[in-house]
Amino acid sequence: MSGAARVRLAKTGHVARVTLDRPEVLNAMDQRMHEELADVWDDIETDDSIWVATLTGAGERAFSVGQDLKERARRDAAGTPASSFGSRGQPGWPRLTERFGFSKPVVARIDGYALGGGLELALACDVVVASERSVFGLPEATLGLVPGAGGVFRLVRQLPPRVAMGYLLTGRRFDAATAHSYGLINDVVPDDRLDACVEGWIADLVAAAPLSVRAIKEAALRSADLPLPVAFTTAYGWEARRRRSADAVEGPRAFAEKRPPKWSGS
Repeated sequence: MSGAARVRLAKTGHVARVTLDRPEVLNAMDQRMHEELADVWDDIETDDSIWVATLTGAGERAFSVGQDLKERARRDAAGTPASSFGSRGQPGWPRLTERFGFSKPVVARIDGYALGGGLELALACDVVVASERSVFGLPEATLGLVPGAGGVFRLVRQLPPRVAMGYLLTGRRFDAATAHSYGLINDVVPDDRLDACVEGWIADLVAAAPLSVRAIKEAALRSADLPLPVAFTTAYGWEARRRRSADAVEGPRAFAEKRPPKWSGS
């Protein structure tokens, strides 16, 4: 594509760092950004050397304020049909919010606004860390829209239902302390400690056996709505791979030999 990229991807060791890079519009997501993100998630998922991904927004004002509404207005004026739930048939499909089988853990680093599609992205991540100045919300009801990237479905699952409905139906915003009190985010820290906190989570994730992490993530997400007897007897692909892996032998052996394990991811 011509022009400046909307997304930056940097890889260091076993970590992929993804940055939404439109700080001049608070990292609003246009169609091109979604296309670039799709390529990034494909890359991360298929790169065996990557065990963990982080997602953040450029600048100090926003993670992302969601859909680029100026672009949406132009598309409306051009007669583009309005979208609803999901992104099938749109640029960047499947987006992270619909990559239900994405195997690697994603840590969201939030500093500033996480609104609309920005919050929906965060809700699709596995670990969320936010600065104290961060602000969250799904304003779609005030814009004649719906939180179509999963906000309707995930918020009511991740917050107490009555609380979630209040935010969904009014578009009210809430701060990081409130998000943390409801368990919506893992940590809320002073602004100057945000990076250190994120790096702590990354270090712990990289220290864990990568196939164990993927097996646990898959089993936890797929079994959430299953009766316990069914959850125990369901076949999980990543668990089958972990069980047959060299790492499944390396972990107990390293413990017995009183040394750090050397994970191979195989």
